[in-house]
Amino acid sequence: MYQKITFIILFIFSNFCFADDLISAAAQHTSSTPEFASETTQQEASNPTWSDKAQEVLIQALSLTGIQYKYGGSSPDTGFDCSGFVRYVFSQGAKITLPPTARAISQMGKTVKKEDLQPGDLVFFNTLKSTFSHVGIYLGDNKFIHAPRSGKTVTVENMNSDYWMKRFNGAQRLETEMHQSQ
Repeated sequence: MYQKITFIILFIFSNFCFADDLISAAAQHTSSTPEFASETTQQEASNPTWSDKAQEVLIQALSLTGIQYKYGGSSPDTGFDCSGFVRYVFSQGAKITLPPTARAISQMGKTVKKEDLQPGDLVFFNTLKSTFSHVGIYLGDNKFIHAPRSGKTVTVENMNSDYWMKRFNGAQRLETEMHQSQ
C-alpha cells in the first residue's frame, strides 16, 4: 500500500513539474524578445502566429491538469471527456471552434507525421476498437495531455509507452484552421 501511495505521489509530482517546466519555458520565451521586437507593426501584433497560438493552447491545457474526466463533459466545472477537453482548450487558447467528436476533429487541419510533431498538434488513438476514437494535445518530448477515461483526471502521458504506441492513429495540425477563424 505504501509503495502505491509513493508511486502516485511521485507520478503526480512529476506531471506537475513537467507542466511547470513547460509554463516556465513559455513565459521565458515570451519575455525574451529581441531588441527589434519593438519595431513590430500593429498589424503583426494583431495577427499572432501559429506558434503563438500553440503556446497559448499548451498553457491553457496544462492549467487544466487534474480536472476530473466526465463522459460528454466540456468544461472545467463539469469535467471533460477527451474531445470536450480539446474543444475547450482550442476555443479558449486559439479561438478555434472544433466539432464535438475525436473522429470529426481528426478531419480538420493538416496531417502531420509522428516524427514531425510540434507542440500544439493533436494526436489521435484507437482506444475503443475504432480509429480516431481518442484525442489529446501534443506537448513535445513525446508527451501529450488528455482526458483519459472515467475515474481519471486530465493528465500528461508518454506517447512511447506500450499502450499509446500500439494505439497511435495519427496527428493533425490546426494551423490552417487558425487562419480561417481570423
